Amino acid sequence: MQIRLLIGFLLTSFFCEAQYSFSGYVNPEEWDNTVYLSIVDDYRKLSGVYTEQIIAKTKADESGFFEFKGNMLDSQNRIYRIHIDKCTESEQDLNHFNGHCGDSEQILFIAKNTDTLKLPFSFGNQVFCKIESNNPKANAFLRIDSLKNDMRYAYSEVRTEANRKLNNKKWFKLLQDYGEVYNEPIAELSIFAYLSDRSSDFHNYYVEDLQNNSYYDDLQARLEDNYPDASYTIQYRNELAADRYMLASNNASTSSPIWKMLLYGLLASSIILNGFFLFRNWKRKTLVKQNLKSKLSKQEQVVLEHILLDKTNKDIAEALFLSVSTVKSHTNNIYKKLNVQSRDDAKSLFIK
Repeated sequence: MQIRLLIGFLLTSFFCEAQYSFSGYVNPEEWDNTVYLSIVDDYRKLSGVYTEQIIAKTKADESGFFEFKGNMLDSQNRIYRIHIDKCTESEQDLNHFNGHCGDSEQILFIAKNTDTLKLPFSFGNQVFCKIESNNPKANAFLRIDSLKNDMRYAYSEVRTEANRKLNNKKWFKLLQDYGEVYNEPIAELSIFAYLSDRSSDFHNYYVEDLQNNSYYDDLQARLEDNYPDASYTIQYRNELAADRYMLASNNASTSSPIWKMLLYGLLASSIILNGFFLFRNWKRKTLVKQNLKSKLSKQEQVVLEHILLDKTNKDIAEALFLSVSTVKSHTNNIYKKLNVQSRDDAKSLFIK
């Protein structure tokens, strides 16, 4: 009997530990009390607010305290965002959740399912300026932003074309070297996105650098070693292949038929590989959804399907010939088994 109790205690401890907790404070006098948690699976969308990225939302209490917790995140490091804003739901079609919200604050961080992360107030009750976490990589984006601020200061000292060109060359290398030394590939991707952006002054340096620097292949190798199935790795691999294809096309003033065949072959291979990895990623997400539904009884699964169709309790009761109280009971059981607190939370697990 004692052995059984010990085993049960150990199992309970294991599952309790395998949870994330992201908490912090907002200033309730300045911000709306709704706080959003997003997973950023596209490193070109690190800035802004995107509805397809949001996985949970919660309300801050009177003191401004909020917390996200559960065990539904990935077991590997991923990029997450917590944000608050002043855009009302009625403005949603105008400037809310479309990548832009003028009155908003956000913080990017790296985390996994077992991490604890706190966002305390900083000087003057400023929000999202400091991270306390058991994950040593959590602060990566704050450090990169700090380096960019140093860069902006250097540019502002002497505002001439000659100074700008010198700084471009210097900071391109500094940012790239910092990403490599930091040794976190998904943090490096934010620097890559910044330096390779076509609207950036750095883009010309990127195009030249891509032709003779092994850094980009090394970054791909680091991503494939650490995050072989992540969307970041697939996106980076495809972007790199596309940029090199364009470079080769531009450099080939008189392309021979053999050269064209090689280029088309590279492009076709990239498309096939991209399709394969996207299919595998879709398959994995499908299995996750199936596993979640397997926790529910058959009746609860039927009720869940109606919830996902935005039907009210009354509509569900009429459709299934049940009482409204029975539907509410099934709904509460669904929340408990899926570890969610609302219909929106439940829908976020299945509708992406």
